Order: sequence, then C-alpha cells, then structure tokens
Amino acid sequence: MNVLLIFFALPVATVILAIVLQKILRSPLLVAATFFAIYLIVTFSAFDISFLVYAILYTILAYVTAVLTKLVCNLIHTFRNINLNNTNSQAIIELAENANITNNNTIRRNNCCCNRRN
Repeated sequence: MNVLLIFFALPVATVILAIVLQKILRSPLLVAATFFAIYLIVTFSAFDISFLVYAILYTILAYVTAVLTKLVCNLIHTFRNINLNNTNSQAIIELAENANITNNNTIRRNNCCCNRRN
C-alpha cells in the first residue's frame, strides 16, 4: 500500500469531496454515510481488511469536514442577512425621510400657493 496514497491523496480527496457533497446534500450524516459506503467497497475490493481502520478514519474526516462546511455556510448566510438588513434598513429610513421631506414640501407649496391665490 502506497504511503502517499493513504496519508495524502485519500485525505485530500475526502476533504474536497466532502465539501462538495455537503453543498449538494446539506446533511453531514449523509456525507459521512456516503463516504463510509464508498470506502467499505474499496476496502474489500482493492485492499485488505487492515484498510478498514483507514476507512473509518476517512469517514470521520468526511463528517468533520461536512460539519465545518455547514457551519461556515451558515455563518456566511447570517452575515449576509445582517448586512442586507442593515443596508435595507438604512435605505428604508432614507426613503422615508425623503418621502417626508417631499410631503412637507408639497404641503408647504400647496399652502403657499393657496395663500397667495386667496
């Protein structure tokens, strides 16, 4: 068994694919179950039974990666909503102030015009 395959290629591939599957499936448990099924098939088809320990470790790695990806996506979503809410609140306040100024100017103009005509 190649050392680079076990300690570098498979963990990196697991992390990258776990992120992709988390974005698609949106469930860390499903991501981990998918990786365990794949590594279980690989264990008995390509390697010997000693690879089962690595399969379990890679499954845990996939689960942790999926959970971290979910947390990061939730944080990004929360910060975007906070920024949008602040931006929208400021825009609504500015629109309300502009509308109030416009209404006051209209009232003043109407009053001024009415008083001059009378």
